Amino acid sequence: MRANILLKIFILAAFFGCFQNACAQEKRSYKVFQFPANKIPCIDGNTDDWKIVPDSFIIGSDQLVDDNKKFSAPDPKNLDVKVKVGWVKGLNRLYFLYEAYDNYWDFTSTGLHNDIFELVVDADRSGGPLIDELHPNPDKDKWEAYFDFHGVHAQNYHIFTPAEGKDWTMVWGSQPWIKDLPYANAAYNYNFRPGDSGRLVLEFWITPFDYAGSEGPVRAVESKLYDNKVISLSWAVIDYDDVNDAKKQSFWNLSRQHKMYGNASYLLPFTLMPLDSRFKKPIDAQWSFKVVDMKRRLVAFIDESEGAITSWKWDFGDNTPGSTEQHPSHQYQDAGKYIVTLWVEGPAGKSRRAKVWDVAVK
Repeated sequence: MRANILLKIFILAAFFGCFQNACAQEKRSYKVFQFPANKIPCIDGNTDDWKIVPDSFIIGSDQLVDDNKKFSAPDPKNLDVKVKVGWVKGLNRLYFLYEAYDNYWDFTSTGLHNDIFELVVDADRSGGPLIDELHPNPDKDKWEAYFDFHGVHAQNYHIFTPAEGKDWTMVWGSQPWIKDLPYANAAYNYNFRPGDSGRLVLEFWITPFDYAGSEGPVRAVESKLYDNKVISLSWAVIDYDDVNDAKKQSFWNLSRQHKMYGNASYLLPFTLMPLDSRFKKPIDAQWSFKVVDMKRRLVAFIDESEGAITSWKWDFGDNTPGSTEQHPSHQYQDAGKYIVTLWVEGPAGKSRRAKVWDVAVK
């Protein structure tokens, strides 16, 4: 038994050593564009909403490698892919625009034999295996591993390009509920038939989860998205060129690790970018608050204003002198619902933000 334990330790050490070497050599990272709240993409298969996204956010075929080694380099006459990724502050969603030209679109089957955009996301970068066959405990029952583990901390979507007569994606895991509203949505735009060449537009969004279990959304934990957060993400394009021959398949992988489909440690870093200066006001008063102690009616106020700010003025709505601190605390004497206002000033001018009855103490 001791020899078996030592052997397992040796294997694990070798695996993590190889993994660390691979990570040390991997220098690529990518950006996720932040859409303004008034320019959220409409999921309709129309690319107009994405014209505001700079070309520097495009991840094209030149970033992909064919793991099946059928092709040494991408050939745009055979397959040409462009992907943009976006997010919206306040929504735990990742938006995708997938544009592809293929010289042979394969989508007659009701099963997995279909041209596929395979997407894997691990938004809290927990890493490690995410599918049952790679479960760290080899003695675990395979069905327990599937329902308790597969796709729970990171998710894999086999997105059909296109899907006809079947759901737009297969969620590889025991939580198919994550592919439907209110957790995801998708739309296509194309005019070819099976076996034709042509251009496809796929527009969709998904909700990444820190925990997504087979029991449904009752215990689910959405991944929180915020400025400059780094998430783990990757994808592969599975391209069939002959509906009658399953071996005629290429696996164009963004990650350099083939098993990225089942191990989140092989995904790549994507940074959720702050809002572009084109969409920001030069000065904009914003703030939030937290009731620190309801019994004492003590409230902490947090300035979140945008722009260069040189002065702050707070009115707490209770006829007290207010405050000129950036992040003041205030103790209310009486229970009530209050109108609190912040004025800010800077080189670009002035701005005011009032919240009506958001601040309530008892």
